[in-house]
Amino acid sequence: MTILDRAPAPTAPATRRGSVRGVLLLVLALLAVCLISLAVGSRGIGLPRTVEVLLHPDGSTEATIVRDLRAPRTILALAAGLCLGVAGALMQGHTRNPLADPGLLGVTAGASFAVVVGIYALGIADPTSYAWFALLGAGAAATLVFAIGSTRGGPDPVTLVLAGTAVSALLGAFTQTILLRDVETLDDYRFWVVGSVAGRDLDVLWQLAPFMLVGLLLAAIGSPGLTMLQLGDDVARSLGISPTRHQVGGILAVMLLAGAATAACGPIGFVGLVVPHVARHLGGVDYRWVVPYAGLVGALLVVVADVVGRVIVRPGELQVGIVMALIGGPVFVLLVRRLRLVRL
Repeated sequence: MTILDRAPAPTAPATRRGSVRGVLLLVLALLAVCLISLAVGSRGIGLPRTVEVLLHPDGSTEATIVRDLRAPRTILALAAGLCLGVAGALMQGHTRNPLADPGLLGVTAGASFAVVVGIYALGIADPTSYAWFALLGAGAAATLVFAIGSTRGGPDPVTLVLAGTAVSALLGAFTQTILLRDVETLDDYRFWVVGSVAGRDLDVLWQLAPFMLVGLLLAAIGSPGLTMLQLGDDVARSLGISPTRHQVGGILAVMLLAGAATAACGPIGFVGLVVPHVARHLGGVDYRWVVPYAGLVGALLVVVADVVGRVIVRPGELQVGIVMALIGGPVFVLLVRRLRLVRL
């Protein structure tokens, strides 16, 4: 018997798979972080007292801070992170591009341009009005990108990314032109563009909730087919999957989710880019698990970023968009270098 005969056969690496247990663990972590978010701020409140005033409001200062100030921003951060995480997973899956994020569909550029036009031409100053202009602009830009990036056979992943880059650059140039010509518009716009969940009440969320729910429903319906699409359009057709129908549904979901999140909070970068890689690392490549994992991880990340922004420069605070920019880049580089997560 030779050495080769005695050598053990190499074993294939274990494939990660999502599980209900993993989802439950993420839900528990999210609940814990949300509770910390209610307790932490320029004025710290103990966790027992936070739970007490949350369940039984007594009219005290602590109850006002927890229920009227911190609870709305925590819920808004949770909803925005959930939508951006799911949108990022769908965008990378449908374009088969590990560096894609919802911004490539023109959502951020369209929302920003519409808000600037609303401030400059119509004099809007209310965050609720910002939300509707941002949603309209995001939808219009994404529709334009989708129309340019589609061929007779449906949306083409490469053309879609190129069209999104071109449209985003064009709208960005228009936005900067207006801002350079009008200082007052710049003063109003700069508070929205940094991305923040502070100073917004739940009225904005309730108005945008239908768009978020429809987007999440489309994501849930299209997730099984998206896994098949990773094998190629021809294989997907042989398995009874319509690539065009699933791609249209997926891009529509990205448009609704990313547009609504951007409209509610302003642009928040890195969530749609980083979160899908973490979700695939935790739950494998099956999009039936990647999508819920990405939503929960996205919500967790945005809530944590909001909490960090409140304590890092106390008694002041940094907006969640700034915190994401500060930690998102280094964290993504670390993930790429150490865990090699940039794979589909």
